[in-house]
Amino acid sequence: MRVVTRELRFQTEGEIDLVDITAEVERVVEESGIENGLCLVFVPGATGAIVTIEHESGLLEDFRRALKELIPKGKGYLHDRIDDNAHSHLRATLLGASECFPVVDGRLVRGTWQQIFFVELDVIPRHRRVIVQVVGE
Repeated sequence: MRVVTRELRFQTEGEIDLVDITAEVERVVEESGIENGLCLVFVPGATGAIVTIEHESGLLEDFRRALKELIPKGKGYLHDRIDDNAHSHLRATLLGASECFPVVDGRLVRGTWQQIFFVELDVIPRHRRVIVQVVGE
């Protein structure tokens, strides 16, 4: 079994910025040389998330609106006494820090309309990194 780990780095624009990282993740899988296994996509951080969603502008805006409705800003969260981003942490917890994909015949398996996005949930632009780890043979 082999393990190949790469790091993606990029700048975000702030709250609910959606960064399509599909091509970069697929490139890591291709360059890994692993034919069959798993690909983990993970964000180390408490205010970022990894999701799969169709890259369509209306749907992406619907996603932003849904997050704002589900966990609104400024609702008297206790963490806001320390830092004014409790909603960011709660949204990240709801969405999750990772996704795992099968790798079959050297290719990442995902649905036709299933792109991989990093979701910036913090209130300010950030320098972010995402770990892509491919495990298999």
